Amino acid sequence: MSEKDTMKPGGRIVSDDSKSWIRSQFNSEFVRSIPFWLPTVLLIGLFIYGSIGWNFIVSLTDYSGFGTADYSTLDFEQYIQAINDPGLIDATRNTLVLLIAFTILCLVIGLGLAILLDQEIRFQESLRMLYLYPFSLSFIVTAQVWLWLYNYSDGLVNQGIRAFGLPGLHWIGDPRIVLAAIIIALIWQFSGYAMVVYLAGLRSIPTEHFEAAKVDGASPIRIYRKVVLPQLRASTVSAVVVLMVFALKAFDFIYALFGSYQPQKGADILATKMVREAFRSQEWAYGAAIAIILFLLAMAVISPYLYSQFSRGQL
Repeated sequence: MSEKDTMKPGGRIVSDDSKSWIRSQFNSEFVRSIPFWLPTVLLIGLFIYGSIGWNFIVSLTDYSGFGTADYSTLDFEQYIQAINDPGLIDATRNTLVLLIAFTILCLVIGLGLAILLDQEIRFQESLRMLYLYPFSLSFIVTAQVWLWLYNYSDGLVNQGIRAFGLPGLHWIGDPRIVLAAIIIALIWQFSGYAMVVYLAGLRSIPTEHFEAAKVDGASPIRIYRKVVLPQLRASTVSAVVVLMVFALKAFDFIYALFGSYQPQKGADILATKMVREAFRSQEWAYGAAIAIILFLLAMAVISPYLYSQFSRGQL
C-alpha cells in the first residue's frame, strides 16, 4: 500500500486520487443543482408520466361502472373493441380532417396576413393587434361568440348569406357542414398566431436577400417563392406543431358549442368520444384506451419536431 492510500474499515483501500475524484463529483455543478431540478422531475414523473402509465394499465382491464378493476388479467380487448367501433372510426376521421384542414388553412391565412403587414402599411400595429386578439380568447368564449354568429334565425353569418338572396344554413345542426363550421371558427381564433410566427420569420430575413433578388430581375411572386418561403421553414414547422396540438385540444370548444358530451353527428372527435365513454357510459377502461390512442396521435405530431430539434442540437 502506498503512502497516498488510506485503509478503510473492512479492509478496503481508498487512494487519495479516488478521494479527490469523489470530492470533485460532490462539488460539481451537477450535484449542487440537484435540489433545484430533482423535485420538479419527480413531481412531473409522478403526476404526468405516472398518470399516463396508470391510464394505460387501466385500458388493459375491463373496468366499468362502480365496480373495481381486475388487474390480474390484462389484455388488449379494449383496443380490439376500438378498432371495430364505427363511432370511434368516425371520431378518428373527424379528428384527422380537423387536424389537417385547420392547420393548413391557418398557415395559409397567417402567411398572407404576415406578408400584408410586412409591407409597412398604415395602421399595421392596430391591424396586428386586431388579428391577434382572438388568440387571447379561451375556447369557451370563442364557442359562445360563434354560437351567436351561427344562429339560424338572426345570426350575422346567415344574415349576410340572406342579403345575397340565398337561404340560411343550419351551421351547427347540419351534419354535412358542422365540421366545416367548427374549422372556420377555430381558424378565426388561431390564424393570428400563425401570422405572428410568420411575421417574426419575415422580419428576420436579411434585406440583402430581397435586394439581390430584385437586382436579378425576379418578380415579387418569384421572390417570395424562391427566397422567402424556403427561409420560413423553421417558422412553419414551429407553427404546425403548436396548431396541431391546439386542434387535438378542441374538446372545450365543441363542448361549449353544443352544451354536452354528444355533439352533432359529424362533429364528434376523439376527445369528446373519450369523455363520453368514460363519464357518461362509465366505461372507464374503454375511455382510457381512447385516451391512449389520442396520446399516441399527439406523440405522432410532436415527435418528428422534437427529433429534428434534437438532431440540430437545439433541444
